[in-house]
Amino acid sequence: MSGATEVQTFDWLQTRPVSDRTLVEVLSNELDVGEAEAIALAVEVQAEQVLINERRGRLVASRFNLRYTGILGVLVEAKSQGLITEVKPLLKALINEAGFWVGEPLCKSVLQLVGEIDTP
Repeated sequence: MSGATEVQTFDWLQTRPVSDRTLVEVLSNELDVGEAEAIALAVEVQAEQVLINERRGRLVASRFNLRYTGILGVLVEAKSQGLITEVKPLLKALINEAGFWVGEPLCKSVLQLVGEIDTP
């Protein structure tokens, strides 16, 4: 995965095992194991927010009263904080290089939100 090695060098990023394997197992009936672990860990550490892209994962996170965002929300926030200058090239790279699926209406909505395309 692109960037996986680079991310491991960030000292502010931690990996943690999930203690509640029973919750992971229960959530795995509805979600893939990565999302199940992310939600279980967020519950465990009482996280302020969890990064979830899939609709089903978001629904499950909501049941646990977890706030969530997806990668598009991260890009919007990064631009608003001045960490990146443009969302569009990163969005295109996610779609074309990483195989990330984003519907055209959502893509346009995000770009309008960050002022990178005109509103209709």
